[in-house]
Amino acid sequence: MPRAPCRLQAAAVRCHPRRRRSAAQVGCRQDPEEGPARTLLGRQRPPGWMMRQAGRYLPEFMAIKEKYDFFTRCKTPELASEITVQPIRRYGMDAAILFSDILVIPQAMNIEVQMKPNFGPYLPNPIRSQKDVDNVIVPDVKEALNYVYEAIKATKEKLNDEIPLIGFAGSPWTILCYCVQGQGSKNFDKAKEFCFTNPIAAHQLLQKITDTTIAYLKEKVKAGCNAVQVFDSWGGMLSPVDYQEFSWQYIQQIIDALKDDAPVIAFGKGCWFALGDMAKSGASALGVDWTCSARNARYLSGGNITLQGNFDPTRLFSPPAEIKKMVHQMINEFGKDKYIVNLGHGILPNIPLDHAKAFIDAVKEYGN
Repeated sequence: MPRAPCRLQAAAVRCHPRRRRSAAQVGCRQDPEEGPARTLLGRQRPPGWMMRQAGRYLPEFMAIKEKYDFFTRCKTPELASEITVQPIRRYGMDAAILFSDILVIPQAMNIEVQMKPNFGPYLPNPIRSQKDVDNVIVPDVKEALNYVYEAIKATKEKLNDEIPLIGFAGSPWTILCYCVQGQGSKNFDKAKEFCFTNPIAAHQLLQKITDTTIAYLKEKVKAGCNAVQVFDSWGGMLSPVDYQEFSWQYIQQIIDALKDDAPVIAFGKGCWFALGDMAKSGASALGVDWTCSARNARYLSGGNITLQGNFDPTRLFSPPAEIKKMVHQMINEFGKDKYIVNLGHGILPNIPLDHAKAFIDAVKEYGN
């Protein structure tokens, strides 16, 4: 196995030399003659993985899904760890990302969350008033989310420190969207209305989510995660001004609290307008979606921070040969340094297996 964990770690932290760590500290094997920085500088290709790589497009995952419902899979450490390593066994990505869900946070905060088949998340008692916000708790995450940390420990054993393990959480704004809307949405109009008509209650809810998320991610790092990613999937629903008020300031709190514990990857879908602020945030890497070109992403972020992305997940329906060509072109455009190959959002459930393989193989073959 190549020294991929060091490669990914170095790619993520290179732009913050004061926070470089040894391979032993980040849970990867280190060549006695090469530290993480040397590995980065000498590599022929960037590291690569895929958002939502653990799960729904794999037949081995579907076999587990037939036996256990969604939150049983999330809350059973052996199942969650097995699902996490399934894509690694099949494709050999350079990083694993824990199988879980962003909505375990509101569940822990005394908000009922259901996952309905063929529908998605459903919250039967959405938050719509100050009283509803008052009933939301900031839990003891060590107790309420212990099953996640046990899954991390089980996954680390399976990975045997061959590659790094990424933990994640949704941004406070994205979590609020589901808590107020009560389900997925194309525009999250009820969530935005709540923020604009009841901003005091909205900010109280966002702060409660932020406090819970910080404690949760810190415990994830203690349990063994080598890096964490914050997913702001619905940040692009907001105008640049509203994004600063209702999303970014809370993500910044998370980065401030975590950046000295582990590398933080900040990903805001549709948030190209915030890349300048993100680059100054203390995050180690920034995720980019497919609507922002590599050139623009480098320009807007100042050109010095590691970027991650930005292959259109739907493009994985293209023929494998075309996928490989496009991935190589994407790497050429971003540059192989200060770059992590990824999709611009999560992999879709009906992507053919050989097409996903072509994406990862293209990364491994780059420069050969």
